[in-house]
Amino acid sequence: MSLEILGISVLWTFLFGYVILASIDFGAGFFNAYSILTGKERILSKIIQRYLSPVWEVTNVFFVFFFVGIVGFFPQSAFYFGTILLVPASIALILMAIRGSYYAFESYGARGHKGYASMYGIAGLLIPASLSVVLAIAQGGFVSIEGGTPVLDYAGLFTSPVSWSIVVLAIVAVLYISAVFLTWYADKANDKDATDLMRKYALIWAVPLIIAASGIIIELYSHNETLFNNLMNLWWMFAISFVLWALTVWSIWKRKNYAAAVWMLVGQFAFAFFAYGIAHYPYLLFPHLTIHEGFTNQAMAISLVVVFVLGLALLIPSIYLLLKLFLFDKDYIQGNKKKE
Repeated sequence: MSLEILGISVLWTFLFGYVILASIDFGAGFFNAYSILTGKERILSKIIQRYLSPVWEVTNVFFVFFFVGIVGFFPQSAFYFGTILLVPASIALILMAIRGSYYAFESYGARGHKGYASMYGIAGLLIPASLSVVLAIAQGGFVSIEGGTPVLDYAGLFTSPVSWSIVVLAIVAVLYISAVFLTWYADKANDKDATDLMRKYALIWAVPLIIAASGIIIELYSHNETLFNNLMNLWWMFAISFVLWALTVWSIWKRKNYAAAVWMLVGQFAFAFFAYGIAHYPYLLFPHLTIHEGFTNQAMAISLVVVFVLGLALLIPSIYLLLKLFLFDKDYIQGNKKKE
């Protein structure tokens, strides 16, 4: 395995970790706001706050690792993406700031305030929507090189069906991932009302998820035939992903083993996510930048790989301890022990 492939594989793994953890976090914030606005606060808010309280601070660690790594491994990506992502990235940063601020107000100020909770929940859905635009741009067709400088076609981007398909998938995936996890979490807390409500939400968003994912593949046929053909060559990975989705939905529908449903969900997204990454190889920005053209020097690459592997080795035990000491601690999950 070349250093380029090893580097992008490590980064893609960190990005996948962020996608899963952030989706649970963002979706939980939205469901919390929705429960407050619809008068179901007594059912959901306590469970969701117990999850968010110890977790929200660490979610972005994976994103920071990925952002630093993409510039470290592929310095030219800063040149290409730095200019064209100025607007989408700025919007995402503003939303993150708003979300963090309103979470502080909601948690340490006027708890249950509809305005604070709404801003927190809405921002949580708009952040993945704004970040997902990067995937649309990377597929090609929206960036041209003029005078040696990359220029983004905003009109083409925001009127493209494939762009909106990706945005819709990002939002639906957030709601589905979060709903499945919170169903398990509520069940662990022996909260039947919250479990039943989150189970309902998980089943509601299951079918739109598959429709949105299929829509992207259909739109890619006319947008980027090379990427579409690469995806079709990896049909077996998407088939496994679909089977895991079906098993997840079946498990939730039958109220059987919610823990297994969560792990099957992670597997479902892992197969689809890594299949997309493999299909996109070797391009970072189609057709202008590949992982080979924009790669750093060998010494830097080896150092970064070691640092990132060690970072992952540190993060995984940390998350395990967070789960064991807080999220799934019997007293904490049932509200008998507060986070220190």
